[in-house]
Amino acid sequence: MRDLFLGLGSNLGDRAAYISLAWQGFSAIPGVQAIALSTVLDTAPVGGPVGQPRFLNAVAHFQTSLSAATLLAHALRIEADHGRERAVLQGPRTIDIDILILGDETHDLPHLVIPHPRMHLRDFVMKPLAEIAPSVAARFLAQTRTAFS
Repeated sequence: MRDLFLGLGSNLGDRAAYISLAWQGFSAIPGVQAIALSTVLDTAPVGGPVGQPRFLNAVAHFQTSLSAATLLAHALRIEADHGRERAVLQGPRTIDIDILILGDETHDLPHLVIPHPRMHLRDFVMKPLAEIAPSVAARFLAQTRTAFS
């Protein structure tokens, strides 16, 4: 089993319910064990169309034996099941599920990069990650600083 950290975000509809549904959806997948869900933050949108609604964001921690590709398929299915549309790049969304970290694995695929390449730049990811896994957040930030020095 490996640690899996997901970024969860929503800025349409009942944002808190969509965060909860994503948490519950992943928790119900065979081969995935729920560990912790961070405090939910209310944040301004970063990028995307001007004037879109504020986000609720959280980070979820799981243990899993599933592959990165399988986890991505589950994330996309859960997003679709809850009305996620991809009509506008970085546009408003009912639910957004990002794979942030999967154990010590690295992946650089067309639709999946792990660790998430911009997570260290996003307070709405790093603050909740530090809340539920401070050593993971600190290690990731230290590795990022080393890579860029």
